[in-house]
Amino acid sequence: MVLPKFSLCFWLLLSSLVILLINCPVKCDDDEEDNLYQGINKYRASLNLKALTRNDNANCLAEKLANQFKKQPCTNTTGANTVPGTEPQFSNYPDLLSKCDLAISNTRDGNVMPACVPGLVPSLVLANFTKSLYSDSLNDTKYTGIGIGSEDNWIVVVLTTNTPSGTFAPYSSNGVNLISKSGLIYCSVLFLVGYILLL
Repeated sequence: MVLPKFSLCFWLLLSSLVILLINCPVKCDDDEEDNLYQGINKYRASLNLKALTRNDNANCLAEKLANQFKKQPCTNTTGANTVPGTEPQFSNYPDLLSKCDLAISNTRDGNVMPACVPGLVPSLVLANFTKSLYSDSLNDTKYTGIGIGSEDNWIVVVLTTNTPSGTFAPYSSNGVNLISKSGLIYCSVLFLVGYILLL
């Protein structure tokens, strides 16, 4: 049975779109986050410290937290001017962890650092981390990974470690999500190959 070429094009396009949507989440704040990531690693290089590597799970948590922080007013008592540990606390923190497939047990050694900078001006954002109380954490060799999220005037940095309680590795049920995603991709490719062979 020969199907119309339009149908083949439609299925190829649809399958490609599904694969792209799974693998390429849309982000709007990449510039601010990339600038800060590069700036922090240049700062660490100036201190002869290893560069921090991106951690997707820490990125997810940073995004979720930034979304929560955007509801907080930007004042002299918010962000990097606060004493670490006295930032606004969210009662739904366990839910935020869960949305990123994380658990308290593997995030305990991490460090969450929010800052509020009107307009997220890159030089001011970097200064809020490198020239504040947060610099102690950025100078600490135990931190090896980083996640960054931003919303409105808020930007959140999450630092990770190589220790089991700081890796931000996804909890075990995430394996189901990973299998589902890879299975969907595999099935899409298999479907395309089978469809082409039928022609």
